[in-house]
Amino acid sequence: MAAGVKHDYHLVDPSPWPLVGSVTAAIMAIGGVVWMKGLFGLPEGTSWLFFAGLAGVLFTMAGWWTDVVKEANRGDHTPVVSIGLRYGMVLFIASEVMFFVAWFWMFFEMALFHGARTHAPIEEVAAAWKSWPPQGVEAVPAFQLPLVNTLILLLSGTTVTWAHHALQVGDRKSAKTGLLLTVLLGAAFTAVQAYEYMHILDHKYFFGGEGAENSGLYGSTFFMATGFHGFHVLVGTIFLLVCLVRLMGKGFTPKQHFGFEAAAWYWHFVDVVWLFLFAFVYVVFGGPAH
Repeated sequence: MAAGVKHDYHLVDPSPWPLVGSVTAAIMAIGGVVWMKGLFGLPEGTSWLFFAGLAGVLFTMAGWWTDVVKEANRGDHTPVVSIGLRYGMVLFIASEVMFFVAWFWMFFEMALFHGARTHAPIEEVAAAWKSWPPQGVEAVPAFQLPLVNTLILLLSGTTVTWAHHALQVGDRKSAKTGLLLTVLLGAAFTAVQAYEYMHILDHKYFFGGEGAENSGLYGSTFFMATGFHGFHVLVGTIFLLVCLVRLMGKGFTPKQHFGFEAAAWYWHFVDVVWLFLFAFVYVVFGGPAH
């Protein structure tokens, strides 16, 4: 393109962050395997590689976010670019929906058609799947910690909406208050879920009692669905925290605040997914204790 040509599109400068982020994420993943199982001659319980990768990922997030904020402040996010950013965020959330559909599909397949496994030639497996949850599984009580987390997320949905509306009308003080409350509620959700997991492991909900050797599929699906949701809550909390820092630093205007809007969209997605998890994994198909 000839020099000096004006257009509505933003041509991104060369960036090291995609490569750095990929490498550090791979190091973190390998470090997680080493920590849990041992690898490459490193014994199980070696955690330094995981935390080195995590530090690299956090560094990448900080650097990449800083570059995007600088682009926004320079005016690179024109109306045409903003439309593309909105489409990109919508498609990203759609891909996240399909990610959770996979775990819901697996859980529903087990809950609705567990009777099909009673035809297994292995007598212990057939006996275990005659009931739901499988023999040896004690379901997590839905109306204890899971209910508390449901109320926390529902409340956080109202506070982030309050903050968004306040920013739209130029009430920055209320926007900061609402956003701070949302970040605190997100942190509270993470803390409660961590406590719930510790309680599950200590109480041996999925691993105690007769026939517990057949509970692996149930436990794996439960932890993957709820654990990945918890990870999304953590990411969303960081997303909102970055927006809060920008807001306190005089970033965002009533007319231009897509970074905050995208964070709010993501947070509402996290809320809705949890409502489905609570309704079906904990309540409808949680089942009685065994």
